[in-house]
Amino acid sequence: MAADIKFCQSKGKVVLLSLGGASGAYSFQHDDDGKWFADTVWNKFFKGSDAQRPFDDAVLDGIDLDIEGGSDTGYTAFIEQLRLYYRSDSSKRYYIAAAPQCPFPDAYLGPVLNSAWFDMVFVQFYNNYCGLNAFPGWFNFNDWDNWARTHSVNKDVKVFIGAPGASSAASYGYVDGATLKNIYNDVRAKYPSL
Repeated sequence: MAADIKFCQSKGKVVLLSLGGASGAYSFQHDDDGKWFADTVWNKFFKGSDAQRPFDDAVLDGIDLDIEGGSDTGYTAFIEQLRLYYRSDSSKRYYIAAAPQCPFPDAYLGPVLNSAWFDMVFVQFYNNYCGLNAFPGWFNFNDWDNWARTHSVNKDVKVFIGAPGASSAASYGYVDGATLKNIYNDVRAKYPSL
């Protein structure tokens, strides 16, 4: 996979490590646990050193937090520690991303999104009442754009429309390509954070 990661990066693609997911409950007991985990992630996947590097000498471009269980404890400390490491390496740009679910604020990352620096959020507009299939009524990109402009630490944070690629990729919320294009064009015309 190291060669594949480097190939994608050579073509200008950003490769992120996604942490979390829809299954399980995970969190830290204390902020120190978050800092320790940032040390581990930096050493195994970025410019640090560790005897066990899953992708050998490939250096990833950032992390994506897909926290759908547990609590928000320690994640701000995790991000702050990781950003200290990021600043120590000026050879490339590193990213912090999140994949919150569309209900606002996100149940697990809401406080973290307001207290830590994020470069982008990939809002999951599916599997919830506010998904793409609810456009225009309950679809709530406006809430996320308002957060980006008024509450985010990074006022230039980008908000992405997270969409399932097939009807089998989500319990509900899938829309066809033509519908997605119409939603995208509507959002693009209204919201600067897109």
